[in-house]
Amino acid sequence: MGRPCFKLERDHPLPLAGVDEAGCAPLAGPVVAAAVILDRERFPRGIDDSKKLDFATREAIHARLMVQARCGVGIASVEEIDSLNIYWARMLAMIRAVEALGFDPAMVMVDGNRCPRWTRPSVPVVAGDAKCRSIAAASIVAKVTRDRIMSTHAEEYRGYGWETNRGYPTPDHRRALRDLGPTPLHRRSFALVREAVALHQFPLALAAE
Repeated sequence: MGRPCFKLERDHPLPLAGVDEAGCAPLAGPVVAAAVILDRERFPRGIDDSKKLDFATREAIHARLMVQARCGVGIASVEEIDSLNIYWARMLAMIRAVEALGFDPAMVMVDGNRCPRWTRPSVPVVAGDAKCRSIAAASIVAKVTRDRIMSTHAEEYRGYGWETNRGYPTPDHRRALRDLGPTPLHRRSFALVREAVALHQFPLALAAE
């Protein structure tokens, strides 16, 4: 499969917004969504699924998107993730991202197999960040935004490696969670975090089992 393009987008009216999120799998931190409307005559070169791009390339394209595209960002907090569950928190972040554009696009293309519960014209695209240029652009904005948030939190909560693992359940993060215990930014609704909470609340009882 080549890079994302406008092929699937050409059948839909303009302005068209691509929407994607970052941060569903991590044990800590918010989920962040982005909505991006590209100018098809003037857009950054090299747009691709954010997972395929290295740090420097993502940052460079993000900087150009901030100038050459219309971007909206939506965030669902850890508290919202724990109260709604990660699926509905993801949808909430997407709704907020489109609202942050400041106007209603004629069409919204959403990465995944479902769109949020809204009345606006929209279509889901499975693996959209690998197919549609606008969704791929949104994946970059969402990831760069969330990575920066987690880097800031890493300075406040040292020892968890968030400056590199961004809250994902890497071995170093899981060890820190076990040894240091959960922070206020850990998602209590996730099983690994619940286990860490129990371990640090009842360490002697668990050790005796």
